[in-house]
Amino acid sequence: MSLQPLKIVISGGGTGGHIFPAIAIADAIRAKSPDSQILFVGAKGRMEMVRVPESGYAIMGLWISGFQRKLTLDNFAFPFKLISSLYKARRILKDFKPDVVVGVGGYASGPTLRMAIMLGIKTLIQEQNSFPGITNRLLGKKADRICVAYESMDKWFPAHKTILTGNPLRKTTINIEGRRKEALSFFNLNENSPVVLIVGGSQGARAINEAIAESIIKLRDSSLQIIWQTGQNYFNTANEVVEQNEAESFIHPFDFINRMDLAYAAADMIVSRAGAMSIAEIAMVRKPAIFVPLPTAAEDHQTKNALRLVDKNAALLVKNSEASKSLADEIIQLAFNEDLRKGLSINIGQFAKAGATEMIVNEIFKLAGR
Repeated sequence: MSLQPLKIVISGGGTGGHIFPAIAIADAIRAKSPDSQILFVGAKGRMEMVRVPESGYAIMGLWISGFQRKLTLDNFAFPFKLISSLYKARRILKDFKPDVVVGVGGYASGPTLRMAIMLGIKTLIQEQNSFPGITNRLLGKKADRICVAYESMDKWFPAHKTILTGNPLRKTTINIEGRRKEALSFFNLNENSPVVLIVGGSQGARAINEAIAESIIKLRDSSLQIIWQTGQNYFNTANEVVEQNEAESFIHPFDFINRMDLAYAAADMIVSRAGAMSIAEIAMVRKPAIFVPLPTAAEDHQTKNALRLVDKNAALLVKNSEASKSLADEIIQLAFNEDLRKGLSINIGQFAKAGATEMIVNEIFKLAGR
C-alpha cells in the first residue's frame, strides 16, 4: 500500500527573517518528496502574502497582528483578531488535514500552532533566536519538537524535545561560489572599487538608512560602490538623496533585493542588522560585516547576537545610537583594509552551520512517520 502524499502546513511571517527560512524548509521538503502538499498560513497584509506565492506556494491569511506595548487603537481590536484567527486556523487545519504543522515565528504562527496542538496534529517549532518570544516559550511546552539555532536553549524549552539544528537557509541565496563576475554585471558595478552591501532587513532599518543618507557625500567621494537595500518606506527618499548629490554611479538604492545571492557574491563587505537569519546567511557566505543591532528587539537579543561574533573577532559592531556619527567612517575603514576583511571573513565562517534545513526537514518527516 503506497503512502499518501505528505501534507505540511508552515505558519508564520511578518518579516523576511521568518518568511525566507520558511520557504527554505518548504523547498527542502519538496526536494525530498516532490509530491508533498504544502500550505502556508500567514497574516493578512503582511509581506508573506506576496513573497510566498512568488516562491510558488499557496498561502492563506489570518486577521492577526501583534499586541503593542504602548496603548494604541490597534490593541482594542487585538482580542477580536485573535479569536477570528483561532477559528480560521482551526478551519484551515480541519480542511487541509496536515500531517505536521511547522511554526517559524511571526503573528500567524501562534494561532496556527495552538489550534494544531488542540486538534492533536504533530507540531514543530523552528526557533531562530537565542531569546525566544513568549508565544514560542508557551507553545514549546506542548509542541512535539523544537528546532533551535543556539546552544543552551533547554532553559526555555523541554530538553528532550529540543534539537540543535541551526537556522534554515535558502540554497539559492548562499550559492555564491564563482559568481562575482555575474554579480557585478547584474548590479552594473566594476571590479576596481570595493563593493559594500547595506541591508537593514526586508523592511529596511531607519538608523542605518539615515546614517547612509547623512554621509552620502563622504561615501560618494570614497569611490566605494554601494548596494543599498532601503526597504519600501525609505526608497524614494534614498533615491532623492542619491540624485541630489550626483552619486548615482556609486550608490544604488533598492527597496528590496530579490537576488540576494548575487548581492552577496558582489559584496566585499556587508552592513546589516544582527537578526539571527542575517547572521546565519552572512556566516555561510563568509563575508566581513559591520552589525548595527536593533536595540528594541526582545531582550536586546540582536546586540547579544552581534557581541558573540565581536568577542571572537568575527565582526564589527556599531551601536544604533551611534550610527549617524560613526557608521560611514567604519564602512570606509573596513572597505579599504584588506587584512582586516580577510580576518573577519575567516572568523565569521566558523559560525556557519551547514545542513540545518535538511536536519529540520528530517525531523518533520519523523513526526509524520515517514
